[in-house]
Amino acid sequence: MGWLIGLDWGTSSLRAMLFDGEGGVHETRHRAWGIRQLPDGGFEAALSSICEGWPSCPVLAAGMVGSQQGWHEAPYVDTPVDVHALAARLVTVAAADGRRIHIVPGVRDSAGPDVMRGEETQLIGALDAQPRIAEGTPLVLPGTHSKWVQLHRRRISGFTTMMTGELYGVLRTHSILGTSLPDAPAAARNHESFDDGVRAARASGSAGVLTRLFSARTLVLEGKLDAAAVPDYLSGLLIGEEWRAALAAGWLDRGEAPVLIGDEALCLRYRRAAALFDLPDPAWIADATARGLWRIARVAGLAVDRPSPVPMELPG
Repeated sequence: MGWLIGLDWGTSSLRAMLFDGEGGVHETRHRAWGIRQLPDGGFEAALSSICEGWPSCPVLAAGMVGSQQGWHEAPYVDTPVDVHALAARLVTVAAADGRRIHIVPGVRDSAGPDVMRGEETQLIGALDAQPRIAEGTPLVLPGTHSKWVQLHRRRISGFTTMMTGELYGVLRTHSILGTSLPDAPAAARNHESFDDGVRAARASGSAGVLTRLFSARTLVLEGKLDAAAVPDYLSGLLIGEEWRAALAAGWLDRGEAPVLIGDEALCLRYRRAAALFDLPDPAWIADATARGLWRIARVAGLAVDRPSPVPMELPG
C-alpha cells in the first residue's frame, strides 16, 4: 500500500494526516505548532515529532509553512489556477530525517491585489467533493481572513479577502468597544444580539458598517445592549457587513446561495446572517483540506501505490 503524509500547517497550529493508498485518512495528529510557535529545533523538530512512527513516504504541506515566514517560501501562482497549476509548482524541501516535503504554493489575484495561502487547497478539495460548484457558484471561506471566491472552468479565477475575524479580535480586545467586557463562553452566545448586529449592518446601506460600529458603545450607554452581549453584536455587525458588501459589489444575486467552506460553528453564523438578508440558505462543505491535499498529491504523482521502503507498525 502507498502512503502519504499531508500537513495543514498554519500560523497557529499544525495538523498531520496519514493517508492510505486510497485517500482515506488513517490517523490525524494535532499540535499547537504554528509557524510562530515552533518547538525547540524549529520546523525540523516539529515535523520529526508529529510524524514519529509513521512510514517513510512523501509529505505534502499546505498553508503558511510556504510563506516568507515559513519553512521555505513557495511563490504564489497567479489566477486563474487549477489543481494542475498548483501541482506543477510544488516546492520541495529535504528534511534532516530524510523526508522530502513538498509545499503547495499560494495563489495571487493581481486584480486586487490579493493573496491566499492554504485556502487554495480547501477549494481544490471542495471541487473534488462537489464538482457541481465548478462554474459560477460563489464560494465563501469564513475565518480570520474570509475569502469570497469566484470559479470559472474548475479554476480559481478571482477572490477578495475580508479581514472579518481579525478585525473582530482587534475591536474586542484593543478598542473602546471592548473595554471592560466580560468573557462569555460559547454556550452563552446571545443570538438576539448577533441578529441585531446583522440587521444594523444591513440597514447601513451604501454607507457601510463603519457608520454603525460605534453603536456597540452607544447602545450599552443607553441600556439597550447588555455589555456581555457586545461580542455577539460586533460579530453580527461584521459578518453582516460581508453579506451587505457582497450584494452591493454584485458578487452574488438576491436569489443566489453561495457555498460555505470551513468550520461548522462559524459557517452556521454566516447562514444565520444570510437568512436575515433574505437570502437562500447557503450550502456547507466541511473542512476540505484533507481531500484537497490528496487530490493535489495524486495530480503531482506523489500519491501512488508503492511499497513502503521501511518496516512500519501503525497504531489502530
